[in-house]
Amino acid sequence: MSLTLVIGNKNYSSWSLRPWLFLKHHGIPFEEVRIPLYRDDTQSRIAAYSPSGKVPVLVEGDGGRSPASSLRLREDGGVAVWDSLAILEYLAERFPETGGWPEAKSDRAMARSLAAEMHAGFPALRTHCSMNCRRPAAAKALPEAVHKEIARIGQIWRDCRERYANGGPWLFGRFTIADAMYAPVALRFRTYRLDAGPAGEEYIATVLGHPAMAEWIEAGKSESEVIQAFEE
Repeated sequence: MSLTLVIGNKNYSSWSLRPWLFLKHHGIPFEEVRIPLYRDDTQSRIAAYSPSGKVPVLVEGDGGRSPASSLRLREDGGVAVWDSLAILEYLAERFPETGGWPEAKSDRAMARSLAAEMHAGFPALRTHCSMNCRRPAAAKALPEAVHKEIARIGQIWRDCRERYANGGPWLFGRFTIADAMYAPVALRFRTYRLDAGPAGEEYIATVLGHPAMAEWIEAGKSESEVIQAFEE
């Protein structure tokens, strides 16, 4: 059955980027449906795919649409999965060859913890440094709460790279779900010229050097929609 990934604006939607990057990295075919956010018809269009009313949502099944009221298997045997981390978990199970999590139990535990920390945390960074592919790279004045979160992210990247550098350039050596979760943050660090330290800068270069990231960023820059809430 076919896969359909419903996403928001590429310029702004960091949550949409995460499963999109995972699919692209592993060469998994999918149909992309882009629904611009904060428009009069946004909620009704998303409701055709997801009961959550939010993007992203992954639909697997013929036709690519899921009734908004359904929380169960679709009538055609397919499924609808919403929330970035849930989608990534589903893809890792659906395509075990992707090795979504590290192999060693202790490494999997750490990777899951870091992914969950990103999923639930860093509210100050999200508030003051929105993802914006079109924004020219430049620093801005930030409150102390943001600097604390910047330091924590830098520590995560430094610790992972020190521990797993021999396995490759990603957080756990090879590309995992953890990298998909932190990819939009790497873009934020570059956009707002945030201090990641030497190891963090190397990791940011790895993320932004990925061909799929370049594709997403260029697509975001070409979008015409402007969401003022995410602009300075």
